[in-house]
Amino acid sequence: MPESRKRKIDGKPVVKAPEKSTEITPHWTDGIKPTPSWWAPVFVTIGLIGLVWLVVYYMSAAQYPIPGIGNWNLACALGFMFVSFMMVLRWR
Repeated sequence: MPESRKRKIDGKPVVKAPEKSTEITPHWTDGIKPTPSWWAPVFVTIGLIGLVWLVVYYMSAAQYPIPGIGNWNLACALGFMFVSFMMVLRWR
């Protein structure tokens, strides 16, 4: 089969540029294992429990969800939300 003519620019043959190396450099996340599939539903659920606890606390004028502990209900709600936030930070 005949070969097509080579292109020329300004009367000079075009020289191919040297190819770049295709070596893949490692990324900083290569050695980190992904989180299990149950991780995201758990931290969302824990965060929602804390949010619902906080809403119930404020709507009941500090009487519920656990009567008798008073303002510690606020600490419990914020504790749930803190645990959820810490789980979000470890999510991959």
